[in-house]
Amino acid sequence: MATVNASTLFPRELVTELFSKVSGKSSVARLADQIPVSFSGTDVMTFSLDSEVSIVGEGAAKPAGGATVGSVTIRPVKVVYQSRVSDEFLHCAEEKKLVYLQAFTDGYAKKIARGLDIMVFHGLDPKTSTTSSIIGANCLDRAASVALEAYTSAAVEGDVTAAIGALGDGYVCNGIAMSPAFATALSQVTLAGGQRPYEDFMWGGNPGAIRGIPADVNQTVAVSASTASLLPYAYLGDWSAFRWGYASNMPLEVIEYGNPDGGTYDLKQANEVLLRTEAYIGWGILDPKAFARIATTA
Repeated sequence: MATVNASTLFPRELVTELFSKVSGKSSVARLADQIPVSFSGTDVMTFSLDSEVSIVGEGAAKPAGGATVGSVTIRPVKVVYQSRVSDEFLHCAEEKKLVYLQAFTDGYAKKIARGLDIMVFHGLDPKTSTTSSIIGANCLDRAASVALEAYTSAAVEGDVTAAIGALGDGYVCNGIAMSPAFATALSQVTLAGGQRPYEDFMWGGNPGAIRGIPADVNQTVAVSASTASLLPYAYLGDWSAFRWGYASNMPLEVIEYGNPDGGTYDLKQANEVLLRTEAYIGWGILDPKAFARIATTA
């Protein structure tokens, strides 16, 4: 990995702006509630009544009902981003350092948002795009009982209708995350009179809702699924059955010594410093039956 040098990073004149090419956002954060998460894990209790209320006649016995109580443990995973910079960075004017540090932390925020989606949707390590044993089945691609509906580009309205119909009893769709390809297919739906009801999704549009339901268009949906034979196009469901949160979000750390990233050289030997920021993020699917995927065979 190349080291960023001060000679290319900082021109002689005062730096007042640094253009960031980093992009990324989280559909999960947009659709689901955030809660506090502890380092040791957080248990969320699940509770359901298994039958309906009963009419009781005069003098008749009251019938038994039933209740099921369970819990879902949200255990945080540690994510990190780090990059080497020439140690001349330490001796630059404060204004110059501040501009770069701000761009670095802003870029990290976007990377962590994108990473959250990739982990929750697909159960992948965002850096390597390989299945994470740490995440295991705690993702929508591998959790049991998450409904799967076939994607048909010429009938995307029907795909959504079928996926909503596959949700568990009592669950309603209150959010949908879709890939750009799925949004494009929606934008091409044409009524008999020539009207396009979803034209807001044309040309990369992301209006934020569809038929009153919160919606988000995101490339993270289309990342290779953990089930290699499937390509995902949308995730929808009742996001009240999902929780996520930070156990900790570490501020930027500047490391001047050692070889903390396993690089070729020690930092001092290479005249470099390491910028590192990390976070502990946890999430839990409280009921997989509250969700459905729309996907196609690869």
